[in-house]
Amino acid sequence: MFNLTYEFKLKPTQNQIALFEEWLETHRRVYNYALAERKDWYNSRSCQINVCSLNKCYIMPADAPRPTFASQCKSLTVARKDSEHLNRVNAQSLQQTLRRLEKAFVSMWEQNHGFPRFKKPGRMRSFSFPQLGKDPLKEGCIKLPVIGAVKIRSSRSIPDGGVIKQARVVKRASGWYVMLTLQWDVSVPSHVPHGEALGVDVGLIDFVAMSNGLNVKRPKFLALLQRKLKLLQQRVSRKKLGSSNWRKAQIKVARLHEHIANTRKDFHWKIAHQICDGVGMVFVEDLNLVGLSRSILGKHCLDAAWGQFFQILEQCCFKRGVYFQKVDSRKTSQICPNCQTQTGKKDLSERVHACTFCGYITNRDVAAAQVVCQRGLAAVGYTVKMLSEGKFVGIPAT
Repeated sequence: MFNLTYEFKLKPTQNQIALFEEWLETHRRVYNYALAERKDWYNSRSCQINVCSLNKCYIMPADAPRPTFASQCKSLTVARKDSEHLNRVNAQSLQQTLRRLEKAFVSMWEQNHGFPRFKKPGRMRSFSFPQLGKDPLKEGCIKLPVIGAVKIRSSRSIPDGGVIKQARVVKRASGWYVMLTLQWDVSVPSHVPHGEALGVDVGLIDFVAMSNGLNVKRPKFLALLQRKLKLLQQRVSRKKLGSSNWRKAQIKVARLHEHIANTRKDFHWKIAHQICDGVGMVFVEDLNLVGLSRSILGKHCLDAAWGQFFQILEQCCFKRGVYFQKVDSRKTSQICPNCQTQTGKKDLSERVHACTFCGYITNRDVAAAQVVCQRGLAAVGYTVKMLSEGKFVGIPAT
């Protein structure tokens, strides 16, 4: 099976927008109620046996089972018979909200994420439909369960042969969007190493430095608009909380944040396509992105969004038939790519790599990208040979 997600902008009517807002509020309440059930069960099991709490005490039977996705779905079915608000919303859509809560707990247990938190009004921004009817897309409209036909902006065509398996309606500052997950009954083989290899090193001065000597400067997406963002946030803080002017000021802040995110994502896609031109293998560093985001330069690291760039680059390589792999990032700036000698640590102000053993001189980031390329070729079983102009030739090991 092969899945792809296509995003389109919706053009709902005022009545449909009001219905979307009502559904989001119902989903938020279901999420918070289910989270409260799970939280109360955990708190009741964490009380000490010989000491009573001075603040609150959770009294639950000892044999009460832990709330799970299946048990809460059964409780939701019973509650829908008595609640008019729940009965207006598609049942499968509400179950997907409970599944989202289950995934949040799984991420907490397996990936050390934080404990799931309650969502205040306005924080629930999407709901999904796991099943759609037959041929939901017709004549510039999409037919959603219970809601009906909603106009859609057909910005691009969908390839034939795909079946729409899921639809997610998302609210953003610029409007309403729908993300359609399409599935093809085909098996796509994984790409194998072939062609010319390219190493990529990311940084804060040069966003990417490639092993072939090309550098791309880093655009400061947030820094350029930080002054305007600060001004808009000050206007929000000076408005009366909950007033109409406060909401309007909040929308302006959200639109600016969305503009920054869209500009950054567009830049990442353009650089990813430029990297994939004329190469068969792309190697990048396997960075500790969480640690970098907590460093003294964490604000600039988050603005560069290397994690999003690596995900986009991997998707672009997959679409264009390029092999992609991450390699060890340790000491890439301390090793000479020509003689493999460790030259020691360099200060951030030292932007030129000059080897004292072999005399090889190049840009510091380019040298690190060449080391990344060498490690990638070695990882896929290639013998690395460096040419005089700094390019690499990978010879498959026999």
